[in-house]
Amino acid sequence: MSRLALALLRAAHRLPLPLLRAIGAALGMLLFAAAGERRRVAQANLAACLPALDRAARARLVAAAFRHFAQGLVDRAVLWHAAPERVRALVAVEGEEHLDRAAGRPVILLAPHFVGLDAAWTRLTMDRRMATTYARQKDRAFDAALAAGRARFNAPVLLSRQDGARAALRALRAGLPYYLLPDMDLGARDAVFAPFFGVPAATVTTVSRLARLTGAAVLPCVATLTPSGYRVVIHPAWTGFPGAGVEEDTRRMNAFIEDRVREAPAQYHWLHKRFKTRPPGAAPIYGAP
Repeated sequence: MSRLALALLRAAHRLPLPLLRAIGAALGMLLFAAAGERRRVAQANLAACLPALDRAARARLVAAAFRHFAQGLVDRAVLWHAAPERVRALVAVEGEEHLDRAAGRPVILLAPHFVGLDAAWTRLTMDRRMATTYARQKDRAFDAALAAGRARFNAPVLLSRQDGARAALRALRAGLPYYLLPDMDLGARDAVFAPFFGVPAATVTTVSRLARLTGAAVLPCVATLTPSGYRVVIHPAWTGFPGAGVEEDTRRMNAFIEDRVREAPAQYHWLHKRFKTRPPGAAPIYGAP
C-alpha cells in the first residue's frame, strides 16, 4: 500500500498547486473520519491547551489541523520530485540575513512542528549543506522515500534519534546548521517538565545543552502553509541564550513556540501526544494508560 501511495505522490508532482491542495483537503477529511484515535488526541490537546474554546470551536480546529496536515503530506510531491525552480517558487523565505549574521558560529535552526517544516528544510538545503535528526519509520518503503526526499539537495547529514546528541554535536562542530525539531514528547529521559500553554510538558533539553557546548546561535525557523505555497520565517538569533540554566532555557523555548502556535493554531501538529509523559502523580491527558 505504501509503495502505491509513494508512486502516486511521484506522479502528482506536475499537478498545479490548487489541485494538490484540493487533494490534500480531501485526504484530510478522510483521515479525520477514519483516524479516531488521532482525532481524540487532537481534541484532548486542544482541551488542555486552549480551554477557552467551546466544543464546536475545538471540533473545527481539529478538522482544520487534519486538513493542513494532509495538505503538507501531499505537497511533498513537489518538494521531493518537482524541478528545483518550482520548489524555490513554492517556498518563500524571510530572514535569511539572520543566518548570514551568524556566519562563523555554529547555528541551531529551531523548527517547531508546524505543517511547513519539511518545506522549510527542503528550501533551505537548496542553498547550504545542513544536518537534522529524524525518526525512522516502521514502513521501510516510506522510510526510504522520506530519507531520499530530505536528502535531495546538497548531501545533508540525516541523523536518526538513535544516533544521540553526540552526532548532532559533531555536525555543529563541522560547521553545519542543525535543523532541530524540539517539541515532541520523547519521554522523561534528557527532558524537563516545562509549561506549554500552562500544562507541564516533557521537553527535551537538547537546544540548551548543544548551545552551551558549542556556543551555537539559536535561530527559530517557523514554516506555515499559505494559499500560494509556504512562508518560512527565520527569526533573529536569541540574545542571552543560553541563560541561567537548562530548565530556564527550555521554558523560554516552549513560551516562544506557544506564541507562534497562537498565530497559526490550525497548522500546529496537534495530532501528536504532546503530554504522553506526565509528572509523577499527574492524571493522564489521554485517558487511562
